[in-house]
Amino acid sequence: MTKKIGLETTCVHVGEVKDEQFKGAVSPIYMSTSYQFDDVDVKRYPRYFNTPNQESLSKKIAAIEHAEAGMVFGSGMAAISTTLLAFLKVGDHIVVQNTLYGGTSNFIREEFPKYGIEFTFTDGYEISDFESAIQDNTKVIYIETPSNPLLTITDIKGVSDLAKQKGILSIIDNTFASPVNQNPIDFGIDIVVHSATKYLGGHSDILAGAVACSKEHMDTIWNVGKNLGGNLSDFMVWMLERSMKTLVLRVEAQNKNAKKLAKFLNAHSDIKNVYYPGLKSHPQYRLAKSQMRGFGGMLSFELNDELDALKFQKELKLIKPAMSLAGVESTMLSPYLTSHALLTQEERDSIGVTNGLIRFSVGIESKKDLIKDIEQAIKAVKK
Repeated sequence: MTKKIGLETTCVHVGEVKDEQFKGAVSPIYMSTSYQFDDVDVKRYPRYFNTPNQESLSKKIAAIEHAEAGMVFGSGMAAISTTLLAFLKVGDHIVVQNTLYGGTSNFIREEFPKYGIEFTFTDGYEISDFESAIQDNTKVIYIETPSNPLLTITDIKGVSDLAKQKGILSIIDNTFASPVNQNPIDFGIDIVVHSATKYLGGHSDILAGAVACSKEHMDTIWNVGKNLGGNLSDFMVWMLERSMKTLVLRVEAQNKNAKKLAKFLNAHSDIKNVYYPGLKSHPQYRLAKSQMRGFGGMLSFELNDELDALKFQKELKLIKPAMSLAGVESTMLSPYLTSHALLTQEERDSIGVTNGLIRFSVGIESKKDLIKDIEQAIKAVKK
């Protein structure tokens, strides 16, 4: 665990692979899938998550999340599914926040019945909602805050305290916030998961996942992970390590832009609703401020009813109507056709993911240019 140096320094220097042969400034890549087995302390194999590049990047993941151990996976869903299956077995029960990434919800609904694992999605995201959903066989509470795509905020310390009181494991998806804005382990959360494809990668060219937690919990996750085989290739590990060096710079720029764009949209006569925890009108603004250092680069909004959300996105010239999020370029999408497409219309309606909802991943471009693009797209749709 590294806390004595700044986050910027941690992102750049912790978890580097030292180039002992040529003294290069960046980490060398070890692409081998076959390593010596005799007369060595560690038997290395990519599926064991312990190649030189994998081990080193895991240290960076742990350091930025204030954890004892870290691990990188081939995707966010590989990290999430491996972690959940590591701590749940037939007859167990999990309490799941009702507003979270659609892929996670679908995994739970589709796969857990096959394993005999019971689950309850909360009615809301207050602590009382989680407490009322706990059963005698509950082993895990799983949350995501800010949530995807409505940016709801859950009380991290409140959930952590509840879990500890009941002897339950707490897991959080920290993708939307990123470690720059929020460190859940500091609030008592047991395990943090990430889609590293998003802010940790940040350039829309890496598919990866990450987990950070105690060494004890990581041993359990590793034991399942080596069997499921969700490791990340060493080239992608190297790419992710390189990208994370600029994590703080990117996220702080996205924070700044997103707050300005949220205020602009909130004051616009053609916008019906804006969802961003950095707006004082957000119902959990004070809670967000108490547990986040920055409010993130993600927001969602709805146009007035007479304006078509899909036509609006097609008229954008600068902002890309594209899937995924958190790249340095700004993107928009309709969650009902992408992140939450696997849910039924009834399920989407129950959590507020309307067909008119637009998720906005704010990049690092000029604020003025982004505003101009939105304005021209609205005018084009209104003609």
